[in-house]
Parts: sequence; C-alpha cells; structure tokens
Amino acid sequence: MRELAPGSAGIREAINAVNQLIRGRSNAAFQVTLAAGATTTTFSNANINADSKPVLFPTTANAAAAMATTYVTVPAAGTIIINHANAASTDRTFNLLIIGG
Repeated sequence: MRELAPGSAGIREAINAVNQLIRGRSNAAFQVTLAAGATTTTFSNANINADSKPVLFPTTANAAAAMATTYVTVPAAGTIIINHANAASTDRTFNLLIIGG
C-alpha cells in the first residue's frame, strides 16, 4: 500500500486506500531474522516511534524456541531492538507486526 500525499489525494485514491486496509494490507508487516552470535537485533523503519507496539510471530522452530528469551524495546524513533539469547542459529525468523505509532 502506498502513502497518500497530504492534500493531493482524490476521493478515488482515498477509497482505494481504505479498501486496502479493510483487506488487511498495510505498511506494518515485516519479516526479521535474529542475528546469530549476538544478543540483540536492530530493526529500522521510518514508521516506528515511542507509541509503536511491535509484535513478533515465530515462523520457524528455532524462532518458536527463542520466544521465551525474546522481547522488544523501542529506544528511539525509527528503531526497535529485539533482545534475545545468543545462539548460532541463523533461522530464527519472525513475522513482525508494528501496531500504532
């Protein structure tokens, strides 16, 4: 879904944008893989701010196993830090949903 420029969107573009949201399409879903051999992974996106609520959904068995030791912080606008246990696994992959902000 693309962002509408303020003051330039016609009614047809606004309706299309609302319909896309109704269908579940937004610029809030991402995929992230935890860094191997580290205890943090940084994810950056211009839409992140202090009011953002990041939610992780594991997509691999190693990601599911890492959930108990994984949590997310928002230290600054544009960045989240995923804190996790140090592991050699390179497939701890999550779907990331950033709500609000």
